[in-house]
Amino acid sequence: MNKEQKTALVDELTQSLGRASIALVSEYRGMTAAQSTEMRKRLRAVRGEMRVAKNTLVRRAIKGTPYEALDEKLGGQIGLILSYEDPVALAKAFTSFGPLGDKLKLRGAVLGGKPLSVEEVQALATLPPRDVVFGQLLGLLNAPATQLVRLLNEPGSYLARVIDAIGKKNGAGEAPAAPPSATPASEAPPTDAAPAAPEGQA
Repeated sequence: MNKEQKTALVDELTQSLGRASIALVSEYRGMTAAQSTEMRKRLRAVRGEMRVAKNTLVRRAIKGTPYEALDEKLGGQIGLILSYEDPVALAKAFTSFGPLGDKLKLRGAVLGGKPLSVEEVQALATLPPRDVVFGQLLGLLNAPATQLVRLLNEPGSYLARVIDAIGKKNGAGEAPAAPPSATPASEAPPTDAAPAAPEGQA
């Protein structure tokens, strides 16, 4: 590949990253032609794709983009997996390749400019599809308070899973700040003075 071809590939990768909703880096080695074809078919079904390129070219493509954090995941033979629609659908599709083992081993991902660990990508794959999430959120607009509480407490709800999966990464779970203490007696506003006793009384 000459210099012009490399530049063209970097530009193409940069444009693809600009349209992507999530990017994953995975090891990519030893797959049969049939396995590779099946994998690409499943990715296309959820508006995703895998790009295979040299690490030096991928580094140039991600530099200065929200996906720059993937740099530390590069090295060896890798595949750059992109989604152009629903990140959850892509995570589900990727984790469905589990039987491939080390042939397609996830190293990490970036979603919305935030790095995700392997465990967080796996948690993302357990979330409901985007259309289900939108339906749940739309229902909140018309739901009474009791239904809102029930939705927030559903084990499989989108909101609960997001808090559990993404909150771990961002250090969620810290104890809330204690409420301000009551005003000390010494600082309490003065009360009106007691009325003077009527004349002639002690």
